[in-house]
Amino acid sequence: MSRPTSKTTPPVDAVILSETAEKRIADTQDAIELEQIQSQAQVRAIALQVGYLLPADSTDPDLIQRDIAANLRRSAEACLEVGRGLMALKAACPHGEFGKRIDVLGIEAPVASRFMAAARKFSNLPTSANLTKVIGTQSRLFEMLVLDDEQIEELALTGESGDLKLDDVATMSVKELRSALRQAKEDNKFIAKKRDDEQQRADRAEKALRAGGPKARSLEELVVGFHKEVDEHQDAAMKGLLNIDLQITALETWYMQYVTAQPEFEPGERFPMPVEVLDLVQKLSSNVGRIASAVGGLQRQIWNSFGHELESAPVYQMETPAEAVAA
Repeated sequence: MSRPTSKTTPPVDAVILSETAEKRIADTQDAIELEQIQSQAQVRAIALQVGYLLPADSTDPDLIQRDIAANLRRSAEACLEVGRGLMALKAACPHGEFGKRIDVLGIEAPVASRFMAAARKFSNLPTSANLTKVIGTQSRLFEMLVLDDEQIEELALTGESGDLKLDDVATMSVKELRSALRQAKEDNKFIAKKRDDEQQRADRAEKALRAGGPKARSLEELVVGFHKEVDEHQDAAMKGLLNIDLQITALETWYMQYVTAQPEFEPGERFPMPVEVLDLVQKLSSNVGRIASAVGGLQRQIWNSFGHELESAPVYQMETPAEAVAA
């Protein structure tokens, strides 16, 4: 049987594009290249902003993702590196791809947000390495996010912010740290509100003077007004301290009655305090400590403001009637 003759495919003529089509293709390629350049520039800008070292100096999302995966297994400083990497990865990903990549990494979206928030808050501090070394773990790092930027910067620079000290942070459990940070946050809000109120009063006074408002009161009037306010605040403070004293006395009396009523109580023997009572005693002790700290701060403030005048002021001693007659 003879072999069939194969048919030869005729050559295809070259496709000739119009000038308009060629221009559109060139414009599209230029637009794609420009978009890539802009995307890479954005990734590098974010990495530079938070101090993230791009792996192999590349903006490739795959390399950044692998770098994040490696840092997930390390310390608090590595957690910051995870946050920096996530910020760079988010900038490097097309819309909708970032969520898929963090799923591959096993990071939930809220956790990724906390990593990135930590990177923004801690990365640019002058002594962030020492601070994160003290913090130690990811869970403690995330707890620190409740603090304002000013508090974290103060903690990094001076080792303390209000009643919160860096040395204490190093020894606290996560639960203790959470409680201390919550209290520091509330204290900072109180101080900020007090500062804002004082600034508003000063602004109102300045505005009234500029508007030709009432004349400033005489020194005697001002002193009388201050005397009244000082006495009112003193009375309120003493009432508060008296109430705390009554609370301590009442708790001691009640607890002693409770202890002596227990069948296992032996006079002279130490009786274990129930956890609920110990928690209340610790709360009272903490409150008294904070009051004492605040009083110490006020004493320093008075001395810093008026110490010279107080030191040079004459001291008057009252004489007894007998001493007065003898004189």
